[in-house]
Amino acid sequence: MSRVFLTVLDAVGAGEAPDAAEYGDVGTNTLGHVIEKCDPQLPNMAALGLGRIPGTGYRWNGPVAGAFGRATEQSKGKDTTSGHWEIAGVRVEKPFPTFPNGFPASFIEAFEKAIGHKCIGNKPASGTAILDELGVEHITNHTPIVYTSADSVFQIACHEDIFSPEQLYEFCRIAREMLQGELGVGRVIARPFFGTPGAFVRSGHRRDFSLPPCGRTLADAVKEAGMESIGVGKIEDILAHQGLTQSDHAAGNPACMDSLIRFMKTDFEGLCFTNLVDTDSMYGHRNDPVGFAGALESFDRRLPDMMKLMNPGDLMIITADHGCDPCFIQSTDHSREYVPILAWTPGMTKAVDLGTRKTFSDIGATCAEWLGLPERFGAESFADAIRS
Repeated sequence: MSRVFLTVLDAVGAGEAPDAAEYGDVGTNTLGHVIEKCDPQLPNMAALGLGRIPGTGYRWNGPVAGAFGRATEQSKGKDTTSGHWEIAGVRVEKPFPTFPNGFPASFIEAFEKAIGHKCIGNKPASGTAILDELGVEHITNHTPIVYTSADSVFQIACHEDIFSPEQLYEFCRIAREMLQGELGVGRVIARPFFGTPGAFVRSGHRRDFSLPPCGRTLADAVKEAGMESIGVGKIEDILAHQGLTQSDHAAGNPACMDSLIRFMKTDFEGLCFTNLVDTDSMYGHRNDPVGFAGALESFDRRLPDMMKLMNPGDLMIITADHGCDPCFIQSTDHSREYVPILAWTPGMTKAVDLGTRKTFSDIGATCAEWLGLPERFGAESFADAIRS
């Protein structure tokens, strides 16, 4: 009985991708810059080969027993949805639309009519700055705050005392149904918050409403084979609840790690797919390299607990979905970067260089082969390299 634990460290990119110039991301290197600036202590990932991934710059003189490499994104874009879908075997050929000038007035009018409330905002903005700017008006007039970013998102922020999270989710479901075709953003995101003017705080009740994957994913293949296909964190949102047999929508890295550990303590055959979001949402987008480094250290400290729970025949893969370089002061948005790959199975005694993979989907192909499934998603598995 084999289990695969696939963990995405959200936004932990490994250096500018070959086509970074097309996205305005020349000079980005999330891992490399955080390591250079903050010197985080990551001995457990280093022992799997972190420092041997080009561009990370992590200094480590100890032994390495694990597989390491990086992967190039083939999908068009640099967002959570396209990154996770490609990891799971589905490449996005046409980029999701973005709205640097806000959404069309005709759409906003139709959306306001559908939800029965006027909206304010409708522009690209930092998720925390727009609360400072429009939070009081929102509370006074009961007007949902809508905004976007450089990513393909339609975000709605509401104070939990004005609109409950359940009301906000219904607004998002309505927006998701309306945002199709040329307006088909990758994600509609509920951004509930609480607190008082000058001290507004986003709550842990965030939810993402994604488009359904545009193809058959690793999760679909695992579920259809009669195995467990488990999502932890926002995986259920990214996959639009498709292909999962169980899900725990835990909020924040500590809760997601606790959930992952609980699943590791159970007997099952199949996949556990986890997203750890804090590096992206709390630190990358806020240009906070110190916090980013701390989140990496927190994960690294829990890695030995994960490894102790691995059974013979289990596989662990740690990767990312894009970059969000907190040291790249020109932007607070995602960056087009390679993603790191670290892989380990009990009994590994040597270092295995996986090189630079042509697509994130090599990860999905590897997971499928490890579980005895025929799917390769037009990619190349590196399962044999890990077993050798």
